[in-house]
Amino acid sequence: MGLGLDRAGLVLLPTPLHRLQHVSDDLACEVWIKRDDLTGFALGGNKGRKLEYLIGQAVAEKAEAIVTCGSMQSNFIRQLGAACAVHGIRCAAAVMAMPYEYEPPATLGVGENSGNVLLDELFGVELHVFEDGTWETLYSHYEALAKAFNDQGLKTLAIPIGGSSPRGAYAFLQAGKELQEQAREPFDWIIFASSSGSTHTGLSHAFRGTSTKILGMACDPEPEIVEDFSELSQGLAELLGENFYMAPEDFLINLDYVGPGYGVPSEAGSEAIRYLARREGIVLDPIYSGKAFAGLLDLARRGEIKGRICFWHTGGIPALFAHS
Repeated sequence: MGLGLDRAGLVLLPTPLHRLQHVSDDLACEVWIKRDDLTGFALGGNKGRKLEYLIGQAVAEKAEAIVTCGSMQSNFIRQLGAACAVHGIRCAAAVMAMPYEYEPPATLGVGENSGNVLLDELFGVELHVFEDGTWETLYSHYEALAKAFNDQGLKTLAIPIGGSSPRGAYAFLQAGKELQEQAREPFDWIIFASSSGSTHTGLSHAFRGTSTKILGMACDPEPEIVEDFSELSQGLAELLGENFYMAPEDFLINLDYVGPGYGVPSEAGSEAIRYLARREGIVLDPIYSGKAFAGLLDLARRGEIKGRICFWHTGGIPALFAHS
């Protein structure tokens, strides 16, 4: 049931759901894949779902500019830029090459003029690049940038990193319902890359009260991130007019496959990318979906996940061309 939220039509839905036959044979499980890499907008990715509602809000509020933040190779910023281009809205973002929580990870060849950065330029995104620092510092730059736009007299909508907001979570509540309609039988597990939280929160709400386990493979090394998820859940509950929301301990998250840190490819992730490409002809990215699929492979091989498994491909392919 929809809420009547303002929505901009951007992506082609439903995205495909199909079985990974060779992977299923290899793992002795029934493994399916939900193809949000094939949303048909700005080279695909799950962020397009969230942007339908966020851009819908911007258009309804007659926003003249949108400001956000993220890493330099942000998939969200790329798709936001495309959505703003479609609707004639100015788009700006505060970015760092490698933001971090406590201390900087070892960087591994982040491309500054390739991948998503190249696409940002094509879509007309104004990137405000800052020296690497903590996420908190990046958020401060983001808030200052939004204020500067407002001070110029521009009606500005500030959108949090990754589009993580109650509306973003609502988009994935709807996505979860889409999957339920597509699947002939319930899945035992849904596995995906978990980062800023709206995908994780929305899917967890969609499958509440079912036997399906929603397992996010963390792409950030901070276990306390589930506290942010709980806040998103509260915001989603308010949006839905419900009293129920999820506590931090209600979220299933696995931090074993982050690798060297956020935004840095891992050896296991790179192996998983090669494996799926050579077994099924499907491409993953090194920052999110590659790490998540590495986790799926390892857990299935060790017998910790069994039965019917759905891997939710969140896209992010342009980043593959930015990391050496």
